[in-house]
Amino acid sequence: MWRWGKARPALALGLAVAAAPALALAGSRAADALAKLEHGRWQVRSASQAAVQHSVCLGDPALLFQVEHGPRGCSQQLLRTGERNATVEYVCRGRGFGHTTVRMETSTTATIDTQGFVDGHPFSYRATARKLSDC
Repeated sequence: MWRWGKARPALALGLAVAAAPALALAGSRAADALAKLEHGRWQVRSASQAAVQHSVCLGDPALLFQVEHGPRGCSQQLLRTGERNATVEYVCRGRGFGHTTVRMETSTTATIDTQGFVDGHPFSYRATARKLSDC
């Protein structure tokens, strides 16, 4: 399983799936809060591990809620939404769970606060996501 600091070649391909049914949110309110984020190639960098960064092709902004678990096999529940942010809890059967807040700073920058467990290991960090280019 991918962790900050370990490469996961399939991550970019997996996150490129823009319409993954597993990412369907309760209504579309969380996605609406992030709807102004531009699609394209984004760099996600952990604030606590600044040297570690990953590039993802972002078609669906809801993918930013599950950076640690990837786009498949998780159910999400919207907890809070605002004009520029949303908080989601999600469960990935047999793989763990997470609690994530994504705040849209601009159409090309977002802040991600996430914590949870993946494959029995805890994670908790803040990351910055920035659009680099088109995919």
